Amino acid sequence: MPFDHRRILVAGVTGVGKTTLAARVGRLLDVPHVEIDDLHWGPGWAPRPDFLDEVRKLASSGAWVTEWQYSDARPILLDRAQALVWIDLPFRVQYWRLIKRTVRRRVRRVALWRAGMVEPPLWTIFTNPEHILRWGWRTRNKYRREFGDVLSELAARDDFEFVHLRSVREVDRWVASLR
Repeated sequence: MPFDHRRILVAGVTGVGKTTLAARVGRLLDVPHVEIDDLHWGPGWAPRPDFLDEVRKLASSGAWVTEWQYSDARPILLDRAQALVWIDLPFRVQYWRLIKRTVRRRVRRVALWRAGMVEPPLWTIFTNPEHILRWGWRTRNKYRREFGDVLSELAARDDFEFVHLRSVREVDRWVASLR
């Protein structure tokens, strides 16, 4: 069955490649990719006050691909989404990707999103309980716990497709099937 959805969520814990996959899907299906972190983060790592208004505006549009993050935004997006793609990679793959991404962003001082922040110094993993590497460790099983309720709710929807990708190979095969 062809994947012809126009409002797509990509879920997974930090570091699995949600944004990368969402951008790839957007290009392949000619659907705009909106990075939800760009909507969420303001200067100084402060959440933007208009975040949920931006999410509602995105959700109401006809076509989009975005990451399924931020608990207050999830129901808004899920209500309008036609598909949810869950990247559920083994922890060792996810965490290694997160480490590489974090180090690369910090060393290169990559400006993140329109707010332009950079990753904090790597040593702050020891002092900041919200450091992305600590967050990645703490939330590594997050969706396995949460998806039971979500999937039972979605089972009643005829207009919805759920895709569960458990390996890098499955991700690549699924993307190839979109071509």
